[in-house]
Amino acid sequence: MNSTNNNSKLLFALNKPKGYLVTRSDDLGRKTVYDLLPDWVYEDGWMPIGRLDLESKGLLLFTQDGQINNLLTKPGNCIKIYEIWVRGFVTDEHIAQAKLGVKSKDDLLKALVVEKIGMGGAKTKLRIQINEGKNRHIRRLFGAMKDNKFGTPLKVLDLKRVSIGSFKLDIESSKWCFLSVEEEKALIQDLK
Repeated sequence: MNSTNNNSKLLFALNKPKGYLVTRSDDLGRKTVYDLLPDWVYEDGWMPIGRLDLESKGLLLFTQDGQINNLLTKPGNCIKIYEIWVRGFVTDEHIAQAKLGVKSKDDLLKALVVEKIGMGGAKTKLRIQINEGKNRHIRRLFGAMKDNKFGTPLKVLDLKRVSIGSFKLDIESSKWCFLSVEEEKALIQDLK
C-alpha cells in the first residue's frame, strides 16, 4: 500500500470512467472498478461507498469501515453533486419540477438544487445536488419529464459525480488516491 503519514487510513477516491461496473466481480466478465485498482484493494476488503451505474463516471469513495459507509450513504446525511448533460431543452418548469419531485413507481425522485450551467444544440448542461442515492436516481428523475418542444422524454446523456460532502473530485479519469487526513476529517465531521 502506497501511503504517507498524511494519508487517510480509512478512505480513498477513484475517478471512475464510463464502462466499469461498481461491483467486486461480474458473472458476464464485464470490467469492474477493481480492474482499475491495485490487488490489495480487493484482497483487503475495501468496498465502494454507494454506486455509479455502468454509463456514469466520476467520484467514487472506498472504505473498509462499515460505519463510514453507512454515514455517507444514509439518505439525507450527505450532499452529492453531479454535472450532467441532458438531451432536450430543460426549462425553468423542469427545474422546479425536479426540486418538487417526480413520482416513479415506488419512489419520489427529487433534487435539492438544479442549476443550468450550459447549452449545446438540443442539450442542456446542469449541476444537480441530491442527498440520497436511489437506483439511477438522476436518470429516472429527468427521464420522467418531457421536452416541451419535441414531446419526447428528457434523457441524461452524460453523468459525472463531482463531489461527495466536502470532498471534491480532483484526479484524472481511471486514477485513484487516498484522501488526506484533513479531507477525511472534514468529510466525516460534516456527517456527525
